[in-house]
Amino acid sequence: MLKITRKLFRNRRGSLLAETAFTMSILAMLSLGGAEIARYTLLHQKMEQIAASIGDLIAQAPTLSETDVTNVFAAVSEITRPFDLSTSGVVIISSIGATGGGGPTMNWRRFGGGALAAGSQIGTTPGASATMPAGFTVTDGETVITAEVLFDYQPWLFDALIGSTQLYHTAFFRPRLGTLSVIN
Repeated sequence: MLKITRKLFRNRRGSLLAETAFTMSILAMLSLGGAEIARYTLLHQKMEQIAASIGDLIAQAPTLSETDVTNVFAAVSEITRPFDLSTSGVVIISSIGATGGGGPTMNWRRFGGGALAAGSQIGTTPGASATMPAGFTVTDGETVITAEVLFDYQPWLFDALIGSTQLYHTAFFRPRLGTLSVIN
């Protein structure tokens, strides 16, 4: 009996199966975590691209109409693919100007591209003062177009790795051909 027991303890044929199962579970977790991080990074890149593209498109126009703004918002869904900004995000375009020595004030603001109920971090309502980033000044007679993009991020798998959060990106552009202080 002692001889059989020693032989069983020396037998290692089943250990490969246990090691493979343990290693595969770790590899699967690393792969899925890597996919989640890649998705999060891609979303940040898309949001930066949206803010820059939309702000630049608006700033290039000599004048703006409501139809122009609506058409720009229609392009957002194409830029955000594969993410669905229409249900989880919103784009906010604002015109900020300064006149009469007062601080920057919001000329106008439009929401579009999505249905997320979120407020602008630049200003609350047209006519109210605007909050600009540190070091960014708007002098009398100048106008600045801001594009803000907000998105409610929900992770696919690992809430502990990257938790649910609201992502925010913004871009600032000076109009090229006009002041864009009003929408016609």
